[in-house]
Amino acid sequence: MRLLILLLFAQPLWSQDLSKGPAWFPEIYKPYQEQPLPRLNLENSPRLRDLIHQGALDISMSDAVALTLENNLDILVERFVVPIAQTDVLRTRSGQAARGFTGALVPGGLSAGALGAGVNSASSASGFGAAGGITGGGGPVQIPQVGSFDPTLSFNFSWDRTVSPLNTLQVAGVPSVTTYSTAFTSAYAQMFPTGTSYFVGINGLRQSSTQQFLRFNPAVISRIAFGVNQPLLNGFGLLPNERFLLVARNNRKVSEDLLTLQVIATIVNVQNLYWDMAAFQENVRVAEQSLDVAKRLLHENTIKAQVGTMAPLDVVTAESEVAARERDLIVARTNLQLQETRLKNALSKKPDPELDSVRVVTTDPLPPVRDSDIPDLEKALAGAYENRPELRQVQTNIQNERITSRYTSNNLMPGVALFGLYAGSGLQGNSVALAPGPPVPLTSGAGASLAEAFGFDFPERAAGVSVSLPIRNRAAQADDLRAQLDFDQLQVTQQRLHNQIDTEVRQAAVGLVQGKAQVEAAAKAVALARKTVEAEQIKLNAGISTSYNEILRERDLITAELAEVQARASYAKTLVEMGRATGTILDRNGIQLSDVITGENKPAPGIRK
Repeated sequence: MRLLILLLFAQPLWSQDLSKGPAWFPEIYKPYQEQPLPRLNLENSPRLRDLIHQGALDISMSDAVALTLENNLDILVERFVVPIAQTDVLRTRSGQAARGFTGALVPGGLSAGALGAGVNSASSASGFGAAGGITGGGGPVQIPQVGSFDPTLSFNFSWDRTVSPLNTLQVAGVPSVTTYSTAFTSAYAQMFPTGTSYFVGINGLRQSSTQQFLRFNPAVISRIAFGVNQPLLNGFGLLPNERFLLVARNNRKVSEDLLTLQVIATIVNVQNLYWDMAAFQENVRVAEQSLDVAKRLLHENTIKAQVGTMAPLDVVTAESEVAARERDLIVARTNLQLQETRLKNALSKKPDPELDSVRVVTTDPLPPVRDSDIPDLEKALAGAYENRPELRQVQTNIQNERITSRYTSNNLMPGVALFGLYAGSGLQGNSVALAPGPPVPLTSGAGASLAEAFGFDFPERAAGVSVSLPIRNRAAQADDLRAQLDFDQLQVTQQRLHNQIDTEVRQAAVGLVQGKAQVEAAAKAVALARKTVEAEQIKLNAGISTSYNEILRERDLITAELAEVQARASYAKTLVEMGRATGTILDRNGIQLSDVITGENKPAPGIRK
């Protein structure tokens, strides 16, 4: 039997990789616009109605699996985890902290200082220096680490009018001064994964004043500055600065494992529901057959009582048996209807009146027992260790904790950084020539001031080293110890999960062996009970038995048939459990995780029998 899996009949959900973000060139406005996402579809897939014929939903196991992938809300909810993990990668590529999601480990030790902070702030630094003052510049210089992986370009423009009283006439020549200032600042800052950061700042200020003794009025002050910072110990290298990105990339694999876990759990549930449904259908069939037998016996006993060859008490006994079989049939049909409701809910996104009114008919019989169903235990264990998504998930979390441990170890070192600054300033404006003769006004402005700044006519050169040495260093020590403890704890968790998987595979293997034996024994019991009934009927017809004895033999046959159905259903569910325990259930059902993630409509292999 082949299966054509159609995962979400609408457009593919996550065919786009959200970890890359929109391209900024040539459409430079794209990063500042909201990205559209595919429309959420909460309607049942067309397949559900296509399978309804003449008031019945005829469904095979392949159809049940396909409908589950198309409509199950638990899978739909978990499918969002994959693009959410992609947004974390996108965020950490900018140098910010990963936000994480349920089931993914973002260790707290990755954040220095405030939890949730990124690699570095996105600030920049640049001022006007001493240009335009009344004394020269000079003094301490500090160039901090600035920017993030995403470059930051900032602009600021302002206009200001200030009136200030003065306490001297010697400097300004007036008791109060009115100043008009028009300022423009711009800066570009960026940090690289090595920890190297730099900034470029360009500033301009045009200022006019009512002071009397200014050299330039209005004056135009400009400055261009280049600064760089490079950590040497704490914060040096790729790992301390890309730690969030490394974890976010690992968590993309975790998101796929979480989705795989949900798909496995849902498929296991639906297959168990399907086999229970098939068993309940068999129970109804057995109950109907037993009622027919009881009615036939009542009819025969009534005729015999009328001709005087049977006591009236035997007729009453047969009537009682018919009533009991009618009760059993009602119970069997009730169980079947309840199971129909459970299965419909698992196969649909929302209630549908048309679906509510039809009955479900499973077309695949309960699977027969086969020697090939019982796997080689060592191979099954090896496959489970490789395929179980829970184990891969904890292994990825261990990788994240290893990253954290390396980062906190680096964070123990003192903060030592080299920095440098190269800047130029310009000062021009309106003034009066000082040559002999009448005063001659001289006019210059922003162009001349910027020419001085960009020409570095008045340069500033600075270099230095900054050292930060936390005394006792207790916070960093605590973070490093915590990272080591978390790493060891996860290793214990991994071993515990390893042991759990070992137990589950062994239990499933034992269940298959015992289930096979139970099915074979139940089938043999049915055959013997049927022969006993036939022998009792011969004795009854010969007049050497009673109707009550035949009813007892019929009851034994019914009990044996119901036990056989239950044994076969349990065996089918044990096969499902073996697929879950070994991590092969998706492969056995022809399910590709890439199709589940994207929702693409493409053929897939059928369920392996």
